[in-house]
Amino acid sequence: MAFIKPFRALRPGKELAERVAALPYDVMSTEEAVQMAAGNPYSFLHISRPEIDLPAGVDIHSEPVYAQGRTNLARFMAEGILTQDERECYYVYRQKMGGITQTGLVVCAGVDDYQGGAIKKHELTRADKEEDRVKHIDYLDANDEPVFYTYKNDSTITALIAEVTCGAPVYDFTTDDGVSHTLWLIAEQERIKQLTSRFAAIPTLYVADGHHRSAAASRVRDLRKAQNPAHAGNEEYNYFLTVIFPDNEMNIMPYNRAVKDLNGQSIAEFMARVGERFEISPLSAPLNPGRRHQFGMYLAGKWYELLAKEGSFLADDAVAGLDVSILQDNLLSPVLGVRNPRTDQRIHFVGGIRGLDELERMVNSGEYEVAFSLYPTSIKELMELADADKIMPPKSTWFEPKLRSGLFVHLLK
Repeated sequence: MAFIKPFRALRPGKELAERVAALPYDVMSTEEAVQMAAGNPYSFLHISRPEIDLPAGVDIHSEPVYAQGRTNLARFMAEGILTQDERECYYVYRQKMGGITQTGLVVCAGVDDYQGGAIKKHELTRADKEEDRVKHIDYLDANDEPVFYTYKNDSTITALIAEVTCGAPVYDFTTDDGVSHTLWLIAEQERIKQLTSRFAAIPTLYVADGHHRSAAASRVRDLRKAQNPAHAGNEEYNYFLTVIFPDNEMNIMPYNRAVKDLNGQSIAEFMARVGERFEISPLSAPLNPGRRHQFGMYLAGKWYELLAKEGSFLADDAVAGLDVSILQDNLLSPVLGVRNPRTDQRIHFVGGIRGLDELERMVNSGEYEVAFSLYPTSIKELMELADADKIMPPKSTWFEPKLRSGLFVHLLK
């Protein structure tokens, strides 16, 4: 069963919501965060990326950065930029990006479900990124950014949420990137009970985006539990901030790759080795793959189509048959020497929302030697792998639109 509970969100007033709302911490560099927050003292980036308020060059994983985040959150609360709802509520969060609409329920999920397997994962975490989120949450004493979960669509839940969205929202605005954000509050106890009960009949939730935040929330709970001799199991630190969307509304974009060098090979040597596992065709235009097992490659100012050769991968293996696995197992590892993409500093992952122009820019800058465009992993593949307790290669999925941070915060006290 999927246990969820309402909570008293810390959130901005209607007049400030658009100025507070910010992209997630992990989709930008420090320099980009500085630019995004420039001239906006209300931007949630002051909390989620607090290094922007410290001298340039500060170690973003240092204690002063975490402490600055805590100071900034306290300031937002003291100045009334963020205030806490008086009652425990659920919230409905809808995003529209072009022709894509996704409507999710903002809740607290249980660490026990995460640790017990009712919340399924599909990726491993990196120790350094997980440790960073543990410290960030611990210093803030809050889950400041939600985890993005999905579930197999349930018509009863859809109908209950549709009733809520017929009413007046508490927020409704469109950000500079053209994505609209609408939030409704659910305070009625009967509707809260209905939603809680219906989700209890959902056997599994799936992590879509937020493996590090989920793992960090679990570790923070264990830290707080060890520090509390009167631990009862119902304290707020036993739960973490989540937005849950039905699987039929999920939009997954490709997660492309760029590599800094050709592993000591000339272009001719590299192409010859790639040709052992892929059919290579030169192109006159960039390639955004339109089917499985098709890849784009940008090298030395030219685009190529790569088609995985029959027999180069195990088609009946759920993990090995993923396009991200095919590229990793047949090219990135054996040809470019990227043995462990989770730790190798020579590879960079590029969210599909940045487009093929970004791949060209990276290679043309000289910082990277070659880039690859991929066909996106499907939500069906994700769920099947998670149900089988299998793990995808890192950075297999890029979900859009991204949840905005700052519209609701979960305090751990």
